[in-house]
Amino acid sequence: MRLSSSLKLRHLEVFVEVARKMSVTQAADALGMTQPAATRALRELEAVCGKPLVEKYGRGIRLSSYGELFRDHAGRSLALARDGVALLQGLDEAEGPLVAIGALPTVAADLVPDALEQLRASGAPGRFMVMSGDNHYLIDQLRRGRLDVVAGRMPAPETMAGIGFDPLYRERVVTVVASDHPLAGASRLPPFAFEDHPVLMPSEGSVIRPLVERMFLEQGLALPRYPVETVSSALGRRFVLEHQAIWIISQGVVRPDLAAGTMAALPMDTGGTLGPVGLCLRLEHQLSPAAARFCEALRSTCTKLGLA
Repeated sequence: MRLSSSLKLRHLEVFVEVARKMSVTQAADALGMTQPAATRALRELEAVCGKPLVEKYGRGIRLSSYGELFRDHAGRSLALARDGVALLQGLDEAEGPLVAIGALPTVAADLVPDALEQLRASGAPGRFMVMSGDNHYLIDQLRRGRLDVVAGRMPAPETMAGIGFDPLYRERVVTVVASDHPLAGASRLPPFAFEDHPVLMPSEGSVIRPLVERMFLEQGLALPRYPVETVSSALGRRFVLEHQAIWIISQGVVRPDLAAGTMAALPMDTGGTLGPVGLCLRLEHQLSPAAARFCEALRSTCTKLGLA
């Protein structure tokens, strides 16, 4: 039997959604299907594969070992099909297909806006959507074909199956305060600096969180007792400027603030947090001309800022 006569796109859609939510009922709701229809599609896919893809786990389900092997292949196949349809649907629009960009905080503050402005000024056609969020969420959206590119810190290697990384530059984490903060201009940090002031930290699960924890450990410092964990640059900026907080964050997030003199870096050795920033792309994905122009504009912006 030919695969095309037994494997349907809805089979992959159901399996990918079940793998994401670990629930047939929730997957069915997300796809606008009934639970019996989703269960039937999953069973039909298992019959095509000749292997069980899910198994009972406690009161719920989990992917079987076969399902784990099949997950990335199914996700990439579905993403490629969506890419092709989106490309063809966009050919009739004068401005071209929509370019969906994932921007981590490290590039969202200044690099992405500058790159988009460069494209607008050049007159190059293109429609752009920018989504922000944490690394895990954006890479998941990229793998599912809902984003064309993710710009930011290189993710952990174990999350990079099917994803390529194109480096742009390297940056470090910085510890900053408002320019009128009592610690601004200090030649060294007092022992209780992180206990006497609010401290903003990268969230658990963020790319730079392990680097920050290692930095504190290497320098014999205790982690802040009552940190505020956030990846929101808007919240962090207001907290620093209005409430004398100390902010531990990727340098790119506060580069404009440091250049403008509204914030100052504290004398803390952050050399061990240096890491690559670049573009994450699906390995099989062929960028549209507009998406390729955005990537080139981002590279050009890095060069102009002296980062590359």
